[in-house]
Amino acid sequence: MSKTIRIGTRDSELALWQAKTVEKQLNDLGYRTEIIAVKSQGDLVLDKPLYELGITGIFTKTLDIAMIKGEVDIAVHSMKDVPTALPQGIVQAAVLPRANVLDILVHKGSTEFLETSATIATGSLRRQAQWLNRYPQHTVVDLRGNVNTRMQKLNDNDWSGAVFAAAGLERINLKPQTYLNLDWMIPAPAQGAMVVVAMENDHHALEALAQLNDIETEVCTAIERQFLRTLEGGCSAPIGAIAKYDEAQDEIQFHGVLLSLDGKEKLEIQRNFPINEWKKLGFHCAKEILDNGGAALMERIKAQLKK
Repeated sequence: MSKTIRIGTRDSELALWQAKTVEKQLNDLGYRTEIIAVKSQGDLVLDKPLYELGITGIFTKTLDIAMIKGEVDIAVHSMKDVPTALPQGIVQAAVLPRANVLDILVHKGSTEFLETSATIATGSLRRQAQWLNRYPQHTVVDLRGNVNTRMQKLNDNDWSGAVFAAAGLERINLKPQTYLNLDWMIPAPAQGAMVVVAMENDHHALEALAQLNDIETEVCTAIERQFLRTLEGGCSAPIGAIAKYDEAQDEIQFHGVLLSLDGKEKLEIQRNFPINEWKKLGFHCAKEILDNGGAALMERIKAQLKK
């Protein structure tokens, strides 16, 4: 345990909180650590919607390069930001126990606007599409930046509200009193989960991180990410997925959704599977969506995003 494990992270408050959480757990096991923070392109370019930046890996690429160069040993990410295909040589080493999976609407004290007209802010195509599906009379505007920046932008603008992942705000004690749980909104695949990646030949780091892994979260997020990967959404299509383990029934409950960018089309699937069938569950659910109009919808989405 003598070698120091260098932990790579983005330098936002939330990312540092996540890195420090992993650091403490490793320290408690007797490992020495050092946190190294870097800025990603996703943090530096705030004047364009994410999908215009060639979004896949926008928040993880800088840390991937630092790992491959040997500047850091491991990297900690919000799992929903991580591409479903990792770079060659980098492997998933641990998934930590999942936090709150819900999206929430942060508003300014009144929710009367839900029944009338409103402007809602989000940088996520998934949240935009699901919001417009439920509230077609509303306008959705783009919102970029880390959670602190986005919260400040909400305060500075005359928007009615903005959509956030509950877990991010809860982790850094930024969740206000004025919010609504959006339990009808299907979260991003792996939302609420933290993942740690390492080089596949770094046995010291892999052995250390294996002790942090939560198997239930690993299985559920793997199903959701397989669903995403099979739909070929990357991060730039309105795709939501949530898998939950029902211990009493010893089964996985899965709910997945694909929407058009304007929210007018919605394809969804809900299935319960025996736990021993989990390895292909995401694939089969995605194939069912694709075979029932999803393939054509994905082509339209890709064409729209290229414009």
